[in-house]
Order: sequence, then C-alpha cells, then structure tokens
Amino acid sequence: MARPKNQAPVYKLHKTTGLARCWVNGKWITLGKYGSPESRNEFARVCAEHAAGLIPKPSGPQVTEPRLTVDQLCLRYLEHAKVHYRTPDGKQTDEVREIKRSMVFLHKTYGHTAAREFGPLALAAIRQEMISANWCRTLINRRVDRLKRAFKWATSQELIPVSVYEALRTLTGLQEGRTTARESEPVKPVPLEVIQASLPHMCAQVRAMVELQLYTGMRPGEACAFSMDQVVTDGELWLYKPRQHKTKHRGKSRVIPIGPKARQVLEAFMKDRDWSATAPLFSPAQAEKERFATARAKAKCDWPMREKAKKRKRGATRDRYSVVVYDSNVRRAAKRAGVASWAPNQLRHTKATDVRRQFGIEAAGAILGHSKLSVTEIYAERDTSLALKVAREVG
Repeated sequence: MARPKNQAPVYKLHKTTGLARCWVNGKWITLGKYGSPESRNEFARVCAEHAAGLIPKPSGPQVTEPRLTVDQLCLRYLEHAKVHYRTPDGKQTDEVREIKRSMVFLHKTYGHTAAREFGPLALAAIRQEMISANWCRTLINRRVDRLKRAFKWATSQELIPVSVYEALRTLTGLQEGRTTARESEPVKPVPLEVIQASLPHMCAQVRAMVELQLYTGMRPGEACAFSMDQVVTDGELWLYKPRQHKTKHRGKSRVIPIGPKARQVLEAFMKDRDWSATAPLFSPAQAEKERFATARAKAKCDWPMREKAKKRKRGATRDRYSVVVYDSNVRRAAKRAGVASWAPNQLRHTKATDVRRQFGIEAAGAILGHSKLSVTEIYAERDTSLALKVAREVG
C-alpha cells in the first residue's frame, strides 16, 4: 500500500544549493537560505495560503535590489493615519486603533514580503485567518477594506505600482450565507424596563448620560463630550450643537433638540454641583469625588488617607468619559441589576424605534441626524402592529 501524500507543505533542505523549499500543488517553492528567519517566515506564508485553499505564488527573497516590504508600508501608512484621523482639538480618533488591529495578521504572515508582490490571493489568505480567529463577517469586511485603503494610499505616494491596488480591489467582500464566517447579532433596542432596572446601580453622571441619550437619541460620544457652551438655551427647546460629530468631516451639521424631559434631567444634575460651561458636564473625576465623599461619611476609618493612597495607585482620573469607560459602566450596572447586558448605543435604537412608531420613519431619521432613510432603517425597527391590523381587515 502506497504511503499517503502529505496534506500540508513540509520545510525541506535542497542540499545542492543550501536553500529551503517545499512541495506545493505539484511544484517546488523556494523559500530562501535553509534555517534563516526569512525562509521560515516565507514558509509560514505558503502554509497560510495553502490552508486557505489557494495556489501560492513564489515570492521568495531572490530579489536583490532594495524593496519596500509590507511591514514598512504599514508603518508609513500608520504615520499618515495618526495625522489624518484627528478631531479638531488634535486628538486621534478610534480609527487609528482599528487600523492597527486590522494589520495584525498582515504583519504576522506577510510583513517580510515585498509590498509590490502582495496580491488578491495573499489578501484572501489574510481574510481566511480572520475567519479562523472567529471574527464576524461584517468586522472582517471592514478590516479588509482598511488594508485595501493602506495599499491605496501607498499607490498615491508612488510607493508601489498602481496594478497592486487595482488587483486587490478585485477581491469582493464576504456575503451573508456564502461564507463560513460567523454572523454578528444585530443591535436591538434595549427594553425600557431593563433601563429602569439598571439606573439605580449607576453613579449620577452615568445615569444622567443614559437618560439624556434616551430622551434625545444622541450618540454615546456626543453624550460624553456634552458641555453647556455647545447648547443654545434661548427658547423653550434647547439646541445642542456638538463641535465634533461623526459626519463633520463630510461638511454636515449636527443639531440635537433637547426637549422638556431631557432639559429636566440636565437641570437636576447641574443643581448643587460645581460645573464649568466650557468643560464636559459629566466628569468621571467628579463622580470619583462624590463616591469618596459618600463612603467617607459612612466609614469609621481615616478615609482621606485611603483616598490619597488610591489616587497614587490608580493615577489621575480623567475629566471626561470615554465611550469605552461609559460602556463598561453601563454593562456593570446591568450586571448588578441582574438584567441582560446592554450598551449605550442601543439607546439610539430604542429612541428611533419609539419615534418611528409614533411619528414615522422620517421623524426617526431627523431625530438621529441621518440624511438617508436607509440608515435609519437599521436603527428603527418596523412596527409590525400596523401590518397585523391591515392583515386583519383586508388579508
């Protein structure tokens, strides 16, 4: 009985030349000098392409002239991204962090290869590694698009030939039902009873932010950056005009009406508190002080010394909530309340669904600040009660 063929490539020595090579799909692939780190990295690339069911292209280190590697291209693009993706106050946006996360497998498998030799099959191999890491389909598509964007920028800087980016564009995104990548759960509105159960387990700052979002439909980042100098208080309705918002770089304005209920939340929060019109209204530093003051009043030990020790250990507390910290506070409150975990962004879905039920899809889009109703459809769930009523009468 014949010995079964190896299903995976094997790292071998070619004694005549002293080079490493492997047999894949009926041909030898030269990897470089046997035992060298470059040959090992090249072998890892070949194995990744083979595992993805692709025919790898020989791209060993035979090239002797200086060349731009994929790692070097990524580093240059990150320097550009750190300058390009900034808010008006000079802070980097979350896009820089997402770009770094998107490049993890690219650096691991193809970082040593020449950027001009990177093609659609290599990108498909990277995508397969993302699938194996159990990333969801939509996240994979977004991160693959970020990798394409990096090569597009390199093309614009004449670092690589145009043909490289044009070839990468031919790799289409993963489609639902036609890939082994898992599907993410759609973001749903959070029930009001879940919100009400969670509120008592939040500090005053986070509780006010949640209620403000619930009544206005603003984004979590807009609630974190809320300050009174951005609010027009003339008239019965206040108007919140955030200096920074999601679509500002596209030349669009953003105005968030603050109705009587939301205004009542703000006035109750500002009462008997020291606050500055130019600083973020909701401060984790202030929340920390209030928590220590409450604990000190109930304690029998020397709380000032304990507070000072904790400050030295933890470091300075920020004057503004980040979206991540805000999210973790909400999830922690839900856990303490014994209800299903939920996130602040779900409050926009709750508000949109409620407005759509009462006033229609256009009103929901206006509240959320959407210019296209197709985007509002994602946030505002359709009210099936109207369809049931029609079915009863004419169905």
